[in-house]
Amino acid sequence: MVECPESRNAWATLEPTRKSLGIATPGNGDSEAPRKQAKVAPPTSEQPVATVEPPAALLEPELREQHFTIRYGETGHSYESIVGPYLKGASELHVEDPYIRLTHQVQNFVRFCEAVVKLSAVKKIRLVTNYDNQEQLTEVQQKFEELTQSLLEMDIVLEIKLNPNLHDREIRIDNGWVVKIGRGLDFYQRPANWFEIGVNDLALRKCLETKVDIYRSGTAS
Repeated sequence: MVECPESRNAWATLEPTRKSLGIATPGNGDSEAPRKQAKVAPPTSEQPVATVEPPAALLEPELREQHFTIRYGETGHSYESIVGPYLKGASELHVEDPYIRLTHQVQNFVRFCEAVVKLSAVKKIRLVTNYDNQEQLTEVQQKFEELTQSLLEMDIVLEIKLNPNLHDREIRIDNGWVVKIGRGLDFYQRPANWFEIGVNDLALRKCLETKVDIYRSGTAS
């Protein structure tokens, strides 16, 4: 060691001490203990599970009473759109219409039955109607026999009764709903020709003017 006059008797120079740099070395008692890592609890089945509500578009609209008028020349009205929504849960229909006698009126009734078959699980349809004379009855009797057989093949019973005093028109559903159409099932205009749009799809056919009332009866039949 070399001494210089300035550092004589200066212990800090003659015997310097070194500060620890904080680096842990094996066997060094002054080293800090390693930090403990926080433990994360695994997910448990008791944690709440978020529920997903179905979109509003998928919810069935609530059925309500309706009272409206179909204007002359309007389109967009069919047996499916008027009666269809109210067939849910139905097993039997009671149709009163005194004018199911001409060929096009019977065809309308066939279309009505097709709508019922497509949109419901109805097993019985009762039709109460009337005829002016025996000749009219004979003319449509075969048509009704063919329709009765066709429905029977689909496990649906068609029962037809005559009431000479019948005038009003209504459809009573055994789930409690009643549909009254002023003109009955015959509220469509005759097409100008049989090759125009609306001949087969009644939703595209122009209508005659009539009132429609849909309401709940006191008790389901």
